[in-house]
Amino acid sequence: MVAISPMVAHHARKTVSDLQLAFPLLLDAGNRVAADFGLVFTLPEELREVYRGFGIDLERFNGTPDWTLAMPARYVIDTDGTILAAQVNADYTERPEPEETLQQLRRRKTD
Repeated sequence: MVAISPMVAHHARKTVSDLQLAFPLLLDAGNRVAADFGLVFTLPEELREVYRGFGIDLERFNGTPDWTLAMPARYVIDTDGTILAAQVNADYTERPEPEETLQQLRRRKTD
């Protein structure tokens, strides 16, 4: 299992440490991989102001001036590249539960 994030390296290291992640966090500079999966959207100016109001500066956090984010997504991909499961939700508050992913991986292991 891996996670992919557009964060710059020092923010990613802090996230791994703060959340005590037990899996790799891969960096997707400029959301290029997310764009390849069709997951990227640009925050409109009114939402940028909301983010700034909360002290969230995506330009600094992600190292790009474009204010893009990726929709949360989960893919379970077999070793041969077959996509076994995919879940994408435009609502960033609706994220896949890690346990669901682990269950799918366990099922695959027993098949």
